[in-house]
Amino acid sequence: MLLALSDRNKALSLTSVLRLWPSKLRKTFLTLVSFDRLRSAYPCSDRSKNAGFVWSPCVAQDELQQGLGVSIKVTVVSDHFREPLVFTCDGSSTVDLLIYQTLCYAHEDLDLMDVEDYLLKVCGQGSPSCSFPCLHPLQVELPLHVERLVQSVKALCSSLAAVETPEITTALNQLPACPCRLQPHVQKVGEALLPISKANTVKVQSEINFFFKSANFILNKSTVSLSATLFFHSYEGFFLSCSLTHGGVELCAPQHTSKKPVNKYLFHLVVWDQRICFPVRINQLPRETQLTVTLYATLLPPPGSVEDKNKQRRSIEALAATPHHCLKLTCNVYNPLILLPPCLDKFAVVALLLYPPFGFCPIMTCRLTQEDRRLLWEKRYFCHAESSGLPLVLASAPSWEWACLPDVYALLRQWSCMNHLDALGLLHATFPDQELRRTAVQWMDSMSDPELLDFLPQLVQALKYECYLDSPLVRFLLRRAIGDIRIAHYLFWLLKDALQDSQFSVRHQYLLAALLCCSGRGLREEFDRQCWLVNILAKVAQRVRDASPSSRQAILREGLEEVRQYFSISSSCRLPLNPGLQVKGINIQSCSYFNSNAVPLKLSFQNLDSLGDNINVIFKSGDDLRQDMLTLQIIRIMNKIWIQEGLDMRMVNFRCFSTGRGRGMVEMIPNAETLRKIQVEHGVTGSFKDRPLADWLQKHNPTEDEYEKAVENFIYSCAGCCVATYILGICDRHNDNIMLKTSGHMFHIDFGKFLGHAQMFGNIKRDRAPFVFTSDMAYVINGGDKPSSRFHDFVDLCCEAYNLIRKHTHLFLNLLGLMLSCGIPELSDLQDLKYVYDALRPHESEADATMYFTRLIESSLGSVATKLNFFIHNLAQMKFASTEERPVLSFAPRVHTLKSDGLIRNLYVCRHIRTYSPSKGYTYVVKVEWDGQQGSTLVQRSFEEFHELHSKLRLIFPSSKLPSFPSRFVIGRSRGETMADRRKDELNGYVWHLIHAAPEVAECDLIYTFFHPLPRDERPGTVSNTLQNKTAGEVKLSISYKSDKLFIMVMHIRGLQVLQDGTDPDPYVKLYLLPDPQKTSKRKTKAAKRTCNPTYNEMLVYDGIPRGDLHQRVIHLRVLSEGAFWENTLLGETFIPLKALTPGYLWVDWHQLGTRGPDSTR
Repeated sequence: MLLALSDRNKALSLTSVLRLWPSKLRKTFLTLVSFDRLRSAYPCSDRSKNAGFVWSPCVAQDELQQGLGVSIKVTVVSDHFREPLVFTCDGSSTVDLLIYQTLCYAHEDLDLMDVEDYLLKVCGQGSPSCSFPCLHPLQVELPLHVERLVQSVKALCSSLAAVETPEITTALNQLPACPCRLQPHVQKVGEALLPISKANTVKVQSEINFFFKSANFILNKSTVSLSATLFFHSYEGFFLSCSLTHGGVELCAPQHTSKKPVNKYLFHLVVWDQRICFPVRINQLPRETQLTVTLYATLLPPPGSVEDKNKQRRSIEALAATPHHCLKLTCNVYNPLILLPPCLDKFAVVALLLYPPFGFCPIMTCRLTQEDRRLLWEKRYFCHAESSGLPLVLASAPSWEWACLPDVYALLRQWSCMNHLDALGLLHATFPDQELRRTAVQWMDSMSDPELLDFLPQLVQALKYECYLDSPLVRFLLRRAIGDIRIAHYLFWLLKDALQDSQFSVRHQYLLAALLCCSGRGLREEFDRQCWLVNILAKVAQRVRDASPSSRQAILREGLEEVRQYFSISSSCRLPLNPGLQVKGINIQSCSYFNSNAVPLKLSFQNLDSLGDNINVIFKSGDDLRQDMLTLQIIRIMNKIWIQEGLDMRMVNFRCFSTGRGRGMVEMIPNAETLRKIQVEHGVTGSFKDRPLADWLQKHNPTEDEYEKAVENFIYSCAGCCVATYILGICDRHNDNIMLKTSGHMFHIDFGKFLGHAQMFGNIKRDRAPFVFTSDMAYVINGGDKPSSRFHDFVDLCCEAYNLIRKHTHLFLNLLGLMLSCGIPELSDLQDLKYVYDALRPHESEADATMYFTRLIESSLGSVATKLNFFIHNLAQMKFASTEERPVLSFAPRVHTLKSDGLIRNLYVCRHIRTYSPSKGYTYVVKVEWDGQQGSTLVQRSFEEFHELHSKLRLIFPSSKLPSFPSRFVIGRSRGETMADRRKDELNGYVWHLIHAAPEVAECDLIYTFFHPLPRDERPGTVSNTLQNKTAGEVKLSISYKSDKLFIMVMHIRGLQVLQDGTDPDPYVKLYLLPDPQKTSKRKTKAAKRTCNPTYNEMLVYDGIPRGDLHQRVIHLRVLSEGAFWENTLLGETFIPLKALTPGYLWVDWHQLGTRGPDSTR
């Protein structure tokens, strides 16, 4: 059990809190964890097993039993003494020794005295006087050390949430004011502590009493304990506000106490002794009614300031709140313990103000007016067809009082079984009714174990909204955890993390204990090993973070030796990140850290499976990973929805798990690099260039098939990332938290800002674009700097993925809504949910959503702020760049050397070749002769690649050792044949001087890597001209007819011809609906700029088209190029008869463009 794993002090604290819970909850928990067997092993009648002591960590058991170390003050009062005789003796002193010591003070000659003639008598309730000598010659009192008693009581009260009741204060006030005063009836420590301990137990429970009088709800409030000295120094005029709520809705106006100051004995107390009567009848209270007690105070003015009484009153702040369910199922009254839990931030004492209002009201429910609610409830039996609408209907119920429950339950019984995903909406705090929650859990029972894992964090949060510890949801989670070790694993860590929530830590502690009781010994031992490993890593990470940058690596190596010792004791351990990852050791040489603010650790563990690779993870300490964990969970669910709909977006899913506040693990993705590192291979201004991503993918995918597959992966994954990051409002996007795999998959990391909470530079919003989609990404998609038909596919993918997620708007609002109380700062109220609601636009049609997202793509692609943001981040990261890093060529997949390839004997640029892919230009064929090899090799390099070689050489060698490079700047067209011939001659001179330079230059790795053959050098097909296609192009339309309206969406055009001057056109589309003799049906799109493959996604609508006339109509579509100073140029046209159009159906197809008349096109 958990108690066996804790020390004795922690076990006592848990037992004490358990003892203070209501009997129903206590009985339920004891049943869940089989506590009775533990109790029976320690009977209270057996003093050897249950002595009744609260063992101190400083005093052993045998010392307490023998009285060693216990000091007792002895006071003797007599007429023969001017002052009372006081001395101190040890608790183990015998009676004879006490008498003998007293006689030493009273008589000078002890030879005349016989100790046997005297007896020891403790004073009774009367006056502490004695006659001396008398029948009992000496009456001595042994008072308990008053200071020690007070400290003991204070320690007991501290263990009970620092609560000091009025009875405790009264009892302590009856103790002597000074240690010399007599205290009657004190015989031993146990008897002295007993009455005060009873008062502490009983009166804390009766701190708040509920009772009924005249059918009204009464609250008798006496005392609140404040255990932070900052309170009474900063505030005055404390008062309580008490409100009754049900599902977050107030049942009556809040009631307030009078303002009181702070008093102090053991702790700082505010005493009201005031009765509050709520103006609501008992029979109008729903049975899950919740009392929320909020503590308010007036903020004192700053020290030294002069308060102006004529000014507005000082602000009143809410300092603490606690919710409590005040009615049981049978409406019996009990005395609950209501504590103000400790706060974690400003004052370190009171609860975070999660409520009022308690819980979450779904955002779609909030949009309903009172008339909407009334109508929805009145027509509730007509809503059965839409099973997912049950939460909306129930939220419209006029009341949840007892008289209305039969109607609610009747609707619940008649409602068809909800989908288990929709049933999540019934677990919000808006619906506290026990029968309703039981039904929701019953519907969720059909959920498979993998699906349950996807929603487990939300279900753990939903436990906060349960009225009682013994609930169907608790039993459901425990039952499923017993059946699947993965559920048990993640449930353990989620509950472990939830212990940090001061508001509900006790409840989560009980549930964690119940889970461990249900688990076997092997699993409990596994959890112990994981917790041990996490604690070691957290200490190492903190030490590395606190160290100076120069000593961090040494401190990391030293700290990882503790991890190595851990694995020498524990042969293996499963990582909290994933129970399927089992490790047996750590590779210290492969471990390092990242140069970021949190200094996360990069750890490499040895896989227990000898056939598996090492397991690389990131361990973070000082960062709250709950937000990253939630974001990745939502993206993972989005990806599953896409796959279920037959759309694989090639998303990279990786795990992130919080193992406690401020620490956790993140899975590392192999063969991936950040965009910043890819872009800076082209210099610090690489973020402004278009080729870096394409060149990097080409370098790691040298063959044509590999590159095409990587580009396909990039298109799909980039589209998925654009949709996911926009919906979730992922901000703080720079090129160091976007990564690209060598296989072409793009993914985002580090989700410190989401739901539109953007990073700010003063008053300037850092993230200006809707999402990150830059020109270098479009360059990869288009295969060059001009739009291609693949960009149409990208836009269609984005819009399709966006519309699929929009169909599940309620699911994502439910998932995020259940997390409102988890404590994530950027997910705390309905405004955060409204951001997602507005991003999904659930009330719009698919066509409108498609047009909307197309405009977002255009806005993101045209945003200069994103590239500028990348550039600024490049500059900021230059301080972390290592001086030992050697420059590499962006297009070379690996480094080659003189030793690996042999000596280059001669270089000669023999000719140039015209290229059209990936962009228009020239490449230069270089003949390379190698020493000791017959013949020569030919390599093709562009002028930009020669310039990159020269730039990288200048980073290593001074300019004096390098030949001069031809100028990049030319007057006129730089792609002409004449310019290519001139550059060939200039490059010949450059390579000749380069190969005959000093040996350190001529034989460096950069030169041998540059002239080493690449797979592309062996392909002869780089001279193919893609402009040989002379067709007029095609246009993609989406046509539909509904309610006498004809909807024509112009989506894309591909394959348009260039203009006569060789430039790309500015195309736009003009429509006519024939017959139209008056030319009144003209509609047109906006003009695209300089492209032969434009994307529009614009809707053109014709209204008032009778259904009978539809089949007689013909669409006349013309594509023209917009001219500035002359008439527009016709690029192509087509005629589309509407005979095949079926009303109510969507017709999406490509249509061939031509230049002939209508008779020949039909």
